[in-house]
Amino acid sequence: MSVHLVGGGWTPDNYASMFGPFLEEASARAVADGRTAPRIAIIVVRDGDAAEHAAQLGTALAAGGLFEPVTTLLDHDGVAELIAVANVDGILIGGGLTPAYLSALTPIAGEIRRQVSAGVPYLGFSAGAAIAAERALIGGWRIGGVEVSPEDGSEDLDEVTLGQGIGLLDVTVEVHAAQWGNLSRLIAATEAGLIDGGLAIDENTTLVIGEGALAVVGAGSVWRVSQADGGVLVSTFGA
Repeated sequence: MSVHLVGGGWTPDNYASMFGPFLEEASARAVADGRTAPRIAIIVVRDGDAAEHAAQLGTALAAGGLFEPVTTLLDHDGVAELIAVANVDGILIGGGLTPAYLSALTPIAGEIRRQVSAGVPYLGFSAGAAIAAERALIGGWRIGGVEVSPEDGSEDLDEVTLGQGIGLLDVTVEVHAAQWGNLSRLIAATEAGLIDGGLAIDENTTLVIGEGALAVVGAGSVWRVSQADGGVLVSTFGA
């Protein structure tokens, strides 16, 4: 099982390092099944610009090699069906409004877990990374009415909100950590006892979770937040 979590960001120089390991795994599965190029499910949930976002993801992924896209475009009120991830070698979930992604993908979350457990790699970009957790941080910018992070990253929610995610990992994930100021939201949620801690991923950075040790590729850092005596402990690890 391998899960690739991208903190967002669109810097072309980093595409190969950010997306390459995911595509390499998917390509190995394709070859084992007699295909020359991997079939990659690309699921995007956005209002108005879903096709453009899917094209951006495709361009970034292409930096790692050839693939066959199996694209599903949904509006914010759309619901994904099992056909979206049928007979594929990798699953890529895009970015946008995190609550909309969670709502759209919850009906097929069990199938995504089954496939990932069977060895199909998963890549979550921004929102797709946040919802990969069992306990997903889906938005908000205040706790008890007190500001804890910039409103621009609130996902149209006021209070910091958590929900049942896809369940691919048991640690809460935050994205756009340094760039949007979302790291402070993860710290505040941990200190308030809403979660035990979590991992915050910078833009242009991918956290790879597989059978071995955690790996970080790309240009930024991953921030580890945990509860500690008298407060919260924050540390970083990078590529």
